[in-house]
Amino acid sequence: MTPDDLEHQQLTVDKLQQLVDNWIKTYGVRYFNELTNMCCLTEEVGELARVIARKYGEQSSKDTDLQYKLEDELADVLWVLVCLANQTGVNLTDAFKRNLDKKTQRDNERHKNNNKLKG
Repeated sequence: MTPDDLEHQQLTVDKLQQLVDNWIKTYGVRYFNELTNMCCLTEEVGELARVIARKYGEQSSKDTDLQYKLEDELADVLWVLVCLANQTGVNLTDAFKRNLDKKTQRDNERHKNNNKLKG
């Protein structure tokens, strides 16, 4: 699957993982090692935080901040996260389903009963 194939398709998490894997093997030669990708993820989350702090928070923007776009930074975070999942053998669809079930079991009443969230 190539980026052009996505134009008329729904992108599932499984397809996303395959798309990233195909791209890495075609254009990227190989995955960076896990430690490097973890550092890249940290860097990308920092760039995302910068955009959010300036757009939604109280920090003012500098001219150099205008080059950063929220959607691009979110996509960068997702990209590196998918790389880490692929190279460690994690199926994100299965992991997300299990995680959602865990949250549902644990928090199914907690947030509804939190007075701080009411109002």
